[in-house]
Amino acid sequence: MTLLDHARAQERGAAQEAHEKDAKQGLLVQPKPPAPAPMKVTFAAALPPFYRDTVAAWLRDDCPSLDVGGLVVGDAETTATLWCKSSGVLAGRPFFDATFEELGCRVAWKVEEGTLLDVSKGKVAVATVTGPARRLLLGERTALNALSRASGVASAARRCVEVARSCGWAGHVAGTRKTTPGFRIVEKYALLVGGAATHRLDLSQMVMLKDNHVWQAGSITKAVQTAKTAAGFSAKIEVEARDLKEALEAARAGADIVMLDNFTPSSLKAAARSLKAAFPSVLVEASGGITLKTMAQYLSEDVDVVSQGALTQGYACVDFSLKLPKPAGATCNV
Repeated sequence: MTLLDHARAQERGAAQEAHEKDAKQGLLVQPKPPAPAPMKVTFAAALPPFYRDTVAAWLRDDCPSLDVGGLVVGDAETTATLWCKSSGVLAGRPFFDATFEELGCRVAWKVEEGTLLDVSKGKVAVATVTGPARRLLLGERTALNALSRASGVASAARRCVEVARSCGWAGHVAGTRKTTPGFRIVEKYALLVGGAATHRLDLSQMVMLKDNHVWQAGSITKAVQTAKTAAGFSAKIEVEARDLKEALEAARAGADIVMLDNFTPSSLKAAARSLKAAFPSVLVEASGGITLKTMAQYLSEDVDVVSQGALTQGYACVDFSLKLPKPAGATCNV
């Protein structure tokens, strides 16, 4: 063995000895395990069975009497293709399915729920629907209305969640109760498909005490105390606060969640920091006029939830169409 080989052997021995010493003292930095694969959840399984009654009501609303257009096309069985013509997240399959199942038609999907549809290279075939031509057209607009709106909500939710994650923020992006009357179940479901939180589903799920409740009760403390007599241990209580003083009063009164409403980004971050320092277990929600463009300004480690009414109010729809086979030689524009 040369002197160089001997020196290298000593270095390796010293390094091994140091490694074993650090291991005994727990000083070694352990490699992080690989991140778990995202859990695939079928949110349709959470829908109440009576959503089909809602779909049936939509059909009754759209065809309360004679369907003369249906008379024109007749009952010959045919297969129509569902096309997506604008990019977005596919959402609303259960409602599309229920519409045509109510009419005795069959749907075969080519794309999974929650998939981002990209039409930059042309429209995308999403599904086929088979059944009597009259019934396909009877359900067409109702099914497309539900699908395009659900996909619009899911697309908006996905964009907001992506902004939050790109900023390294791990809190909840949430909708609000600003939903379309009679269409709430679709919009709340679509928020989940898009990766956002639903917020409270309705008045019965969580107690939300806003300025009107407080003014009528006399104070935040009285409002919270009264709510607790009925909410008990099973329902969370959230209080809307317009400044840090109100936020601290709500937390002292026992609120589980404090909404900092209509704050500027800088004042919200300061109030959230102070509130969390005093009440670490209280959840802090940022809300009021927050949009996709401004959301990043409101994110901080002291904010747990950012809610946006715009996710279910004024969203852009995804464009879908349902087309029956075009006969050879037809000249009409379809």
